[in-house]
Amino acid sequence: MNIFTKLYDACLRWARHRYAVYILGFISFIESIFFPIPTAAMLAPMALAKPHHALRLALIAMVTSVLGGVAGYLIGAFAFESWVLPWIHELGYTETYLRALDWFAEYGVWVVLIAGFSPVPYKIFTLTAGALSMAFVPFFIASIIARSAQFFLISGLIKWGGEQMQHKLRQYVDWIGWGVLILGVLAYIIYNVTH
Repeated sequence: MNIFTKLYDACLRWARHRYAVYILGFISFIESIFFPIPTAAMLAPMALAKPHHALRLALIAMVTSVLGGVAGYLIGAFAFESWVLPWIHELGYTETYLRALDWFAEYGVWVVLIAGFSPVPYKIFTLTAGALSMAFVPFFIASIIARSAQFFLISGLIKWGGEQMQHKLRQYVDWIGWGVLILGVLAYIIYNVTH
């Protein structure tokens, strides 16, 4: 089954759309607040479609993601109890939110660096940082560093690999996709069995 190859080809077509840069900026912005699909899912195929623009695309993703993070921080600061907390419970992010609270208590601003760079839902940390009245300047600086690291790493690798990487990735995308899916299911099962 070539499900992931078809999705990959579709992403490359979307990435070549004349409004793709605006879509990337929009997705990057809202992903920092509530959107479930990570920015990398749009950035990677766009950088593959236009490797000579890869670093510019990373800059756009970083700036809009950090601005979305600031919006998430403000929403968390002013509407957490009334709007954000019910949303967190409804979407099943309660455990992630409680874990974020523990991590903020233990690690402070370093948690924003980790969340902004890793696949951990960054949106939970932007909203929680605002709700906890975390100092804004350290939050903002950590967001810039973390989002820059993630997006420039993705775009830089793609720019470095160029067209050859695009062909190799397409060749193995189904193996990679199914492998990631199986690992995700195994991780979920292991997590639920051990907790």
